[in-house]
Amino acid sequence: MSDPEPPASPGRRPRVAAAVTAAVLFAGVAVLLAVSTPWHPLPGHVPGGPVPADPALDFTRGEIARSRAFDAAINPSAYAGLIVGLAAALVLGLTPFGARLIGRTARRLRRRPLRIALAVVVLTTVLRLIGLPFDIRGEQVLRRYGLSTQSWPSWLGDQAKSLAVTWVIWTVALLLLYGLLRRFPRYWWAGAAGGAFALVVAVSFAYPVVVEPVFNKFEPLPAGRLRSDLLAMAARDGVPVKDVLVADASRRTTALNAYVSGFGSTRRIVVYDTLLKSPPARIESIVAHELGHAKNGDVLWGTLVGALGVAGAVCLLSLLLTSPRLLARAGVPARRPGEPGSGAADPRSAALLLALVTVAAQLGGPAQNLVSRHIEARADAHALDLTRDPGTFVSMQHELSVRNISDLAPDALERALWLTHPAGPERIAMARDWARMHHVTAPPPLTGR
Repeated sequence: MSDPEPPASPGRRPRVAAAVTAAVLFAGVAVLLAVSTPWHPLPGHVPGGPVPADPALDFTRGEIARSRAFDAAINPSAYAGLIVGLAAALVLGLTPFGARLIGRTARRLRRRPLRIALAVVVLTTVLRLIGLPFDIRGEQVLRRYGLSTQSWPSWLGDQAKSLAVTWVIWTVALLLLYGLLRRFPRYWWAGAAGGAFALVVAVSFAYPVVVEPVFNKFEPLPAGRLRSDLLAMAARDGVPVKDVLVADASRRTTALNAYVSGFGSTRRIVVYDTLLKSPPARIESIVAHELGHAKNGDVLWGTLVGALGVAGAVCLLSLLLTSPRLLARAGVPARRPGEPGSGAADPRSAALLLALVTVAAQLGGPAQNLVSRHIEARADAHALDLTRDPGTFVSMQHELSVRNISDLAPDALERALWLTHPAGPERIAMARDWARMHHVTAPPPLTGR
């Protein structure tokens, strides 16, 4: 008879528990995505099936050429910014450079919370400055093509506001995280996962009323025929909407857009003021799309999936953040018994944490975009069901694509990295398929073919 296996060492038990918890949480995310994602948003519709997504059917040669030219102009700065930003985060986190930078800038601060806050400010500012030349180049392209209406001071002001919001969110998160690391050095990840879940929910709830007003002014849609028709459509759809807000987007862009954000008492449907220049029927079509998001609880489901995913990521990150090899590579002193501020609890490990989060976000982005495209397609189907007007839907999608200079034929890499919505021709093809399936006259090609 063989001897019984020795019990797991005290240092190993927390890591095993963290790994198991991460697996359970990610399994929960997978189940939620499998259940809540509309993998077939329009039953019977097969993308690229009976009705092809052919840009030439609805877009002129000039419109297609302009889309391609804009894509060719904006992509180099976008890809370069992505690569350089990721490389910079890895250099800061996986070499001693980041730890030394934090140590030198915060060495005169004795209070630990101040050292953590300064670490956040230093790291996020460095990364933002590294990416700034690529953002400027992208803004120049937007100006050249008439999509941006901002002055440079206004644009820089928005960049500063965005950076300040980043400081606040990251500082709150890291103060809580490092507090748990010091107080519960073995099972800190459990409290951190719960805190991350709560923080995601809180941000999703508060974002519409706290963060969005920092960048835009919102006013109720003025009383009139359009407002009455939109509220009546929402009532007919069974979606409680107290108001429809208009964002002053024209001070920043000429693009058209509308969106739904928040949930519960903070849920709101917002339309850009640039959209108000479109015919009322087209506005109703795009608002019907947003009502689809509200009726299906897309923000609530997205928040739940995101909160569970972030909680699972925290458990997984704990295994990496406490790895002696990674800590040594990052230039963070190993944890010493009796010193709760050493090892992963040392504020100098913030650079490693930021690098790990950056990599995780990049790896998860394509999956998020895939799910988002299906959710957006379901909202399109909802708009068609609600308005029963595929002709207006097609003309609205054409206007959106042309005004926003959308990519009409994205390649696989662009689709994975950037596309949160189906391409315009795909949405138009779906509308024609909807018309065929519902025995409604299908909109003819807009180019006259």
